[in-house]
Amino acid sequence: MIGLTSDSARQASAESPAAGALVYLLSARAVRDFGDGFVAVLLPVYLTALGYSPFEVGAIATAALLGSALLTLGIGVIGSRHDRRRLLLAGACLMIATGVAFALVHEFALLLVVAFAGTINPSAGSVSVFVPLEHAVLSGESADRSRTRMFARYSLIGALSAACGALAAAIPAYLAETGMDQLTAIKAMFVLYALLGVAGCLLYARLPRRPLPSSGAPSGALGPSRHIVYRLAALFSLDAFAGGFVVQSLLALWLFERFDMSLSAASLFFFWSGLLSAFSFPVAAWLSRHIGLINTMVFTHIPSSVCLILAAFAPTLPLALALLLVRAALSQMDVPTRSSYVMAVVTEAERPAAASFTSVPRSLAAAASPALSGALFAASFQALPLLICGFLKIAYDLMLLAQFRQLKPPEEQ
Repeated sequence: MIGLTSDSARQASAESPAAGALVYLLSARAVRDFGDGFVAVLLPVYLTALGYSPFEVGAIATAALLGSALLTLGIGVIGSRHDRRRLLLAGACLMIATGVAFALVHEFALLLVVAFAGTINPSAGSVSVFVPLEHAVLSGESADRSRTRMFARYSLIGALSAACGALAAAIPAYLAETGMDQLTAIKAMFVLYALLGVAGCLLYARLPRRPLPSSGAPSGALGPSRHIVYRLAALFSLDAFAGGFVVQSLLALWLFERFDMSLSAASLFFFWSGLLSAFSFPVAAWLSRHIGLINTMVFTHIPSSVCLILAAFAPTLPLALALLLVRAALSQMDVPTRSSYVMAVVTEAERPAAASFTSVPRSLAAAASPALSGALFAASFQALPLLICGFLKIAYDLMLLAQFRQLKPPEEQ
């Protein structure tokens, strides 16, 4: 009995550092996604208040996504050779600088530079320099059968935080009712974004330093799984390019212009939208255990795209919101399953590069479409971005199913 107790104690001691690292990592995800949640809603309001057109709003969103793509590419190249904790700390410091700069800078050219070089996320999603590093850490701490569940938990925490952040985007509207200038109130929210970067620094600093793999690492960034990664990256790029037409900032702009929706109402809508997305993640993990990762990705994604297409034709705001909420409940179920699938079909040494190389093309592809979407808004083709997004996403789902339904992760074999 004493021997068993001693063995249990040693096992708990061995597992506690990993559990502690996951707590800090998940907490950091919550902090930065809360900031991304209110920034995505406030960004078009802020830029419009500064006098910029829908096309210029889309251009700044494109600059932000393009800059994120290049930063993530750099992480993929150097991530396997450098301490991930240090790289995460550098990203949090960049988040601080971005929030301060957006609160102070008004000139369009400078805003483009800050958006490109910083961490502003107009999509309020997983397009972020932090994500590949966090994916590699999470997959290294999870067994095959619990990997998807861990990614669902990671995505759930991020989505709940982003939903609360979207709700917090109404704060400037409430402050304006007390007599504060709305532009000043929005700037204060960017300062809050910088402070959240400080909190992220403190959390990442608590992560333990892990030794880098000394053997089994590929000579290049990728090894035997490179062809799988390249094919997945190409398909994910199509999905991201489609999604870029309706990033959260531009969807908010569509609601503002199409239905004259108020900021407080939009904030409440994006809160509930984020909440539905968040609680779809555990459902996705459960569903994937019964029908598989690829089937879960495809057969939840297609109905969500149909809802988006129908929303483009909705004659009233309540009907449009209802369709968009159904879409929100389905459209993100591929997030934890996609992340888990990528980590499952590559070797352990390739995971940081695979996470990055499947994220970078997504970011690059997503960076191209917001500017196009903004141009369509400016030309009064307000429904067209929603239609393009929906039809392209359906095409992506069908191609993903055709190419990868036979390549199963270890837990499905």
